[in-house]
Order: sequence, then C-alpha cells, then structure tokens
Amino acid sequence: MKTYDTIYADGAFIPSESTGTIEVRNPVTEQVIGSVPEGSSADVDKAVAAARKAFETWGQSNVEDRVKYLTLLNEQLMGRMNELASLITEELGMPENLSQMIQVGLPMGMISNYVEIADRFEWEADLNGSLVVKEPIGVVGAITPWNFPLHQITCKIIPGLLAGCTFVVKPSEVTPLTAYFLAEVLNDIGLPPGVFNLVSGTGPVVGEALAAHPDVDMISFTGSTAAGRRVSEVASKTVKRVALELGGKSPYVILDDAPIDEAVTAGIGQCYLNSGQACVAWSRMLVPQDKVDEVAAKAKEIAEGYGAMLGPLVSQTQWDRVQGYLNLGIEEGAEVVTGGPGKPEGHETGYFVKPTIFKGVTNDMTIAQEEIFGPVISIIGYDDDDDAIRIANDTIYGLHAGVYGGDVERAKKVARRIRAGNVDINGQKANLSAPFGGYKQSGNGREWGTYGLEEYLEVKALNL
Repeated sequence: MKTYDTIYADGAFIPSESTGTIEVRNPVTEQVIGSVPEGSSADVDKAVAAARKAFETWGQSNVEDRVKYLTLLNEQLMGRMNELASLITEELGMPENLSQMIQVGLPMGMISNYVEIADRFEWEADLNGSLVVKEPIGVVGAITPWNFPLHQITCKIIPGLLAGCTFVVKPSEVTPLTAYFLAEVLNDIGLPPGVFNLVSGTGPVVGEALAAHPDVDMISFTGSTAAGRRVSEVASKTVKRVALELGGKSPYVILDDAPIDEAVTAGIGQCYLNSGQACVAWSRMLVPQDKVDEVAAKAKEIAEGYGAMLGPLVSQTQWDRVQGYLNLGIEEGAEVVTGGPGKPEGHETGYFVKPTIFKGVTNDMTIAQEEIFGPVISIIGYDDDDDAIRIANDTIYGLHAGVYGGDVERAKKVARRIRAGNVDINGQKANLSAPFGGYKQSGNGREWGTYGLEEYLEVKALNL
C-alpha cells in the first residue's frame, strides 16, 4: 500500500488541510493499492504561494542551471525505470513491458529533447533596433489526466521549467501515485523549494481552485473537452493564459491503393494503444466502400490476436462508460465484427473489455461522433477521396488523424485537407520535436518541441 496524507509544497511533504482521502485501485485485481489526500482550496493556496515566491528566483535563473536539473531528473528516472514502470502498471493497468517503453520511455525522451533544445533556442533577438526577449509567463497550474500519468506531467513541466516557470500540479485522482513518485524524485535532486508543487484531489475542487486563482498566470490542461470548457470558463475571470489539449475522435483513412494488411495492422495497433485510452486513438477507420468487408475480416483477425497486449481499462467507471457505448452502437444498427459488450473469457476480475470492431457504421452514429476511450473501432465506408475527407472532418474534434496509401504524395494531399493538428502518414509516427495539439474543440496551444516551450513564454520588446 502506498498511502500519502500530504501534499508537496515549498520543497516539503506537508499535511493536507483536508481530511478526505481518495483510494487508488489496481485495474487488474480491483484491489485498493494506495490513497492520497482529497485536497482542498486551502492546499492550493499554500502551493500557489510557494510557487509565486519561488518564481522570483527561478524565473531569473540561468538556462544552464535549469538544464542541470532536467539532466539530473532524467538520470534518476533512468536509474529507477523498472520501479516506475511497475508503479504505473499497478495503478493504470498497461502491461509492464509497454509501461517501460511508453509510459516511462516517452517522458525520458521528452526531457532529453528539451535539454538539446535549450542550446539552440533563440531567447532574444534584435528586430530593427528593438531587443525582443522571451521571458517565463510565471506560475503555471498543470491539470493532468490519468491515461499517461508521467508523460502528461512531464510534457508540461519540462518545457515550463526550462522557460523559468514554477508549477502547481494537480494529477488525476485516478492515477495520482506516479505524480507523488515524481515529486519524491524532484525533491531528491534538490530542485529549489516551490519550483514544483503537487496537490492531489478532484477537478471540481482542486482543479477549479487552480483555474480561478489570481496568482496563477497560466493553466495547462489535458482532459476531456467538457472539462476543458469548464476550465476555460473559470480561468477567463482572471484572463490568464489557457492551453488545452482535449478530446478526439480521430479518423484513419485507408486509401484505395493502400496495402490492406499493413494498413489495417497499423490502424488497430494505434487505436488499441493503452487499451484505446488515448485521445489520439484512430477510432474511425475510413475505408473504400468496396473494401469494407475485406478490411473487416482482416481487422477481426488482428483484434482477436491481441490477447495479453491489451490491458484492462483504468476503472469501473471507465468500464461502464465503454459498455454503454458498445450497447448503444448495437442499438443504433452497427454490426459487431468481433468483441462487443461484456468481459473477455478468463477475465472475470479486472476492468477488461473485449477488443471490438464495428462495421456498418455511419458517421452520424453516436459511436462515430463521441470519444469512447476504449479499444473500439468503427469501420465507415466512403465513395472517393473527397467523401473520405468530408467524413474525416465531420466532427467537433481535430486532434489527430492517419492516412495510409500506396502513393505517399497522394496521401499527403489527403492529409493536408484533414482538419487536425497531427496527421500520421503510413503508420504511427511520434516525433517529440514536432508540435502536438488540436484544431476545433480538441483544444488550443501546442505541446512538444520548441512549440511547447513557446507556450510558457511571454514576449517583450525593449525598444532602444
């Protein structure tokens, strides 16, 4: 059991002002494995005050000194990689080999990338006699989701710390133990007090207190579109900067010249990553009408072979949500190719779901419009490239997409017309230097690379 009764503020683990606790369950066993405080607005006040005080020094520190701490952090994560991956597997459910590679490996790559960026980033420039300087925005409230509990924190705090910002982090109450692990590591490497602060708790209490706080200069939020709307509303009262990375209903267009086996394999692998619990999941597979049955047969074969590669969903709440969508898809007339409602055989305990493929889906069905956040793919037929693009863009979302085709130049033309912040061509590509973020109701702002660093900077002109 990993039981915490503290928040982390001003360089110390201190008792929470709240007496409430939040239990953390293992998604495989359904057993309680730890607990954290159900933080309060008073906890947020303490953490923000510490961050505000620390900003006066950290914001004026040398970039080289900030980079030293990032390097120390990466060294510590490298040395404790197995321990950290085991913890994430325990509270999230992703198989441990994938946790090592993705849940820990991706954040480590992120840190290394920013260490390199620091050397070449243009912090100031002369512009017709004016000196244009880039300065840290100040105190940042980071509100992060449960599906990538370390990565979603590091992709906010690493560029922010490099910029000179200080942080108050509210991790998801579903997977908060990883955030406490990170706080312990940052404490061990001697990060100055108040630069990083952690308050566990719920969105309506801790999240809203952060978003509303007058001494918080920026909110960086990753989560559902509905929650993002609320964060924006609360934050608007103090006109703070808000960066949002929200939901998605990503299309995956298989062109008529694509090699079917390769294309379907790539599409299912991307959608089923983290058991479908990813905002970038290609959950709508758009296929030429005359190839729907061929694609469905191949998708069935691949999905039914996933076995141990597919972990459980994170919670009973999430399991219930996905079951609701599976039943709704059937009610609306979609055909189950494989999977469907209920638990897989041999998994009576744990929040496991069947990897599911639907066909006969039209883009106006609920399962084609709403984010399911589970291993569920809807195969949708299209007539020609223009029709595929129309269907791809027929959504409130615009976070991610994929295109697979035999002619790369043609695939690029299709990709350019899809209204999404990221489009992978001929397979999943993760480029930590490229910008990551969404169009439309998938959010605003960008993470990763220099684009992510810019989010945490103000621009000032010194007119000489």
